[in-house]
Amino acid sequence: MTVFDNSPTVIVIGGGAAGFFGAINLARQAPRLRVILLEAGTQYLSKVRISGGGRCNVTHHCFDPAQLVQNYPRGGKALRGALSRFQPQDVINWFAAEGVKLKTEADGRMFPTTDDSATIVDCLINAVRQAGVELQIRSPVREVTKTEQKFRITLKSGEILNGDRLLIATGSNPLGYRWAENLGHTIQPPVPSLFTFNIGDRALRALAGVSVPKARVSLDPKGKGQLSQLGPVLITHWGLSGPAVLKLSAWGARVLHDCHYRHPLWINWLPDVSINSLTEQLQALKKDHPRKQIHNFTTVSLPKRLWHYFMNQANIAETQVWADFSKKQEQILTQLLLNSQYTIQGKGVFKEEFVTCGGVTLKEINFKTMESRCCPGLYFAGEILDIDGVTGGFNFQNAWTTSYLAGLACADALTEG
Repeated sequence: MTVFDNSPTVIVIGGGAAGFFGAINLARQAPRLRVILLEAGTQYLSKVRISGGGRCNVTHHCFDPAQLVQNYPRGGKALRGALSRFQPQDVINWFAAEGVKLKTEADGRMFPTTDDSATIVDCLINAVRQAGVELQIRSPVREVTKTEQKFRITLKSGEILNGDRLLIATGSNPLGYRWAENLGHTIQPPVPSLFTFNIGDRALRALAGVSVPKARVSLDPKGKGQLSQLGPVLITHWGLSGPAVLKLSAWGARVLHDCHYRHPLWINWLPDVSINSLTEQLQALKKDHPRKQIHNFTTVSLPKRLWHYFMNQANIAETQVWADFSKKQEQILTQLLLNSQYTIQGKGVFKEEFVTCGGVTLKEINFKTMESRCCPGLYFAGEILDIDGVTGGFNFQNAWTTSYLAGLACADALTEG
């Protein structure tokens, strides 16, 4: 058993990915420090367990920090330097040293080779125990204050802990925001990020299960900027999902929140096809296949059920042949295929993976150490910061990077000299 004597104490609040990773690396860097990790709930690493459909999307196979930061709607600029010090390759190496191998899927997401989040959970729990971190489960914090020299943590049980340093890694928990605010920080109002779109079009929703490998979804009618995203789109029984929609929800998180998730949505179902080439394609069908039924014969690359949906939208009868395809129908169909307009009427939940836009204002943090600029000795890591990434392992990478830097910096600060 480790004997700490009068060694300095570091308290970590939050038993998620960032809390665990920060505590492990802190304790390894400075074994004589006393490190206490507090978790309010009945289970550690609950978000890790459910992430990636229970497989845990640990990180993303992108090793260029400049490219990597393009996947963070908020916080990318601040993370640029931090990711140069601890990036996905470092995460891969860290887990490999613990006996956990990661694999890369076609879209760049990285998972444990076991395809089981329990592999990551067990690894982190074993590592934190071997590092001598004191784990306290079912230990909700009631109050956090600071005296001249110590952080005073009052638990709901009435127990009081005093720490020389404090790392808050509570994710998007409102209590974490409140403690940060009480210690002098400004909080950017939290709103949901990474969610699906509820669409009122019943005919579209009737196509649930149909997916398009590449479409452009936009909150801007001109389809420009970050409020326009390109990628796979999935039609669901409530509306739209898929990587392009989730990315758009992240970049448009505040815009959509401010309009109460009621906003026009434009979709280009054929983003690689120009209006001129589509017009030529439709006219060629009329010329070369005049007796073929439009419903059942097309060279337009779309799933059949979706093509039939557009036929109905353009008032093209099931028996109509290409010879009778009118100029007006051509104009309507071209508009539908290249610039359909829908109305977002609410948001859905992306599986069980909750991501929040908002948190501790980044200019108040030193990103070399993750220490507060407002309250010396206070550190932050993970989603409590105003950083959020798109789907694909980027939010976990934020947790690993910021907590690693916080742990090492905190250890160094307490062992100097």
